[in-house]
Amino acid sequence: MSTERVVLVTGGNRGIGRAIAERFVAAGYRTAVTARSGEGPEGTLTVRADVTDAASLDAAFTEVEKTLGPVEVLVANAGITKDTLLLRMTEDDFDSVVSTNLGGTFRVVKRASKGMLRAKWGRVILISSVVGLYGSAGQINYSSSKAALVGFARSLTRELGARGITANVVAPGFIETDMTAALPEETQAEYKRNIPAGRFASADEVAGVVTWLASDDAAYISGAVIPVDGGLGMGH
Repeated sequence: MSTERVVLVTGGNRGIGRAIAERFVAAGYRTAVTARSGEGPEGTLTVRADVTDAASLDAAFTEVEKTLGPVEVLVANAGITKDTLLLRMTEDDFDSVVSTNLGGTFRVVKRASKGMLRAKWGRVILISSVVGLYGSAGQINYSSSKAALVGFARSLTRELGARGITANVVAPGFIETDMTAALPEETQAEYKRNIPAGRFASADEVAGVVTWLASDDAAYISGAVIPVDGGLGMGH
């Protein structure tokens, strides 16, 4: 189904964010991406923004609104990792990851919600991770920031659910990216042994779920956590 709706994907210049942006373009959405550097995929509008800086986000939203129109679908995807065990983790290792992954989501959703409230329609899709609820050694900062997105989406649903706005969480597992490709083969094989599906996902498989959540078919789904992890995190 083709649509003219305006979508903004944060961190849409690489990895999962890029695949999501490509999928929205293919479905006919007017698609913008934020990036600190690099460009989004062909057919997208790339705007410069740092999700830790509210002023830069406001400028980016203003540019998208002038060029494409008010943002109707927001995909909060931008995130960072600074993995290390708790006893070695510095205050900055913790604060910078939480400020980007959770604080960045707060900033972009707050800015996007104004237009959604005016339109009485909106889709907020937060990209979390299987480790948000499953846990992962060496990722206390990252998994905490990703688990927090569940409470965020559910509180947002209670605030804005009656205004035609949904808020959902997509929790990917291991995805085929440059990062997983760089892992030693025995490490990859060990990970795959723990995944019931026996393989990593393609970024496009995550993108398909995200675009479905933005569609009219998902209008009555809100506050949900949808795992795209091949069964890795079942029950978490």
